[in-house]
Amino acid sequence: MNKRITGLLLIFVFLMLLPLQAYAATPKETVEAGVNKVLKTLSDPAFKSKSKEEKITAISAEIESVFDFEELSRRTLGREWKKFNAEQQSEFVKLFKKLLQGVYADRLLAYSDQKVIFDKEIMQKKGRAEVQSYLQTSDGSKIPLFYRLTDKSGSWKVYDMVIEGISMVKNYRTQFKEILANGSPDKLLEILRDKTKQG
Repeated sequence: MNKRITGLLLIFVFLMLLPLQAYAATPKETVEAGVNKVLKTLSDPAFKSKSKEEKITAISAEIESVFDFEELSRRTLGREWKKFNAEQQSEFVKLFKKLLQGVYADRLLAYSDQKVIFDKEIMQKKGRAEVQSYLQTSDGSKIPLFYRLTDKSGSWKVYDMVIEGISMVKNYRTQFKEILANGSPDKLLEILRDKTKQG
């Protein structure tokens, strides 16, 4: 009898744990939930009454829940990442995150009820995926906005965005590579510090 009860308890525990794995969000579900949460916030009357600084803080927190800024930072620096020591890498991630959150928060605050259409989810190698979406403007045209994600510990996080065919990672990589070609990691960090202070 005891063995039977133990067996039932083990089955119960297994069934309790199963949904966490079986129903883990797909890349498309992750992006769609994140985007819809941001759009809901933007349309909330209470949000609209906040100051710009409060709005940016709120939007930045929601962006952070969907993005993997360390992975994004590594990919943006590419081979240059190894030129940074651990302390410099940590500061770079922090500053780059702050810069991107400010840039995209400003763009999101300019959002004016355009429709977002979620399309394909394309699975790629090594735990990567791309989610294709389109921003439909008032004149009916569609702006392609693709999200690239990586699977970290069972949850999908965005590490790049491709807007109208232009990769955010590659765009910043080119800029940073030029700076590092003639300067040190400290020089790039100094530039990022100045940019984030300016807002």
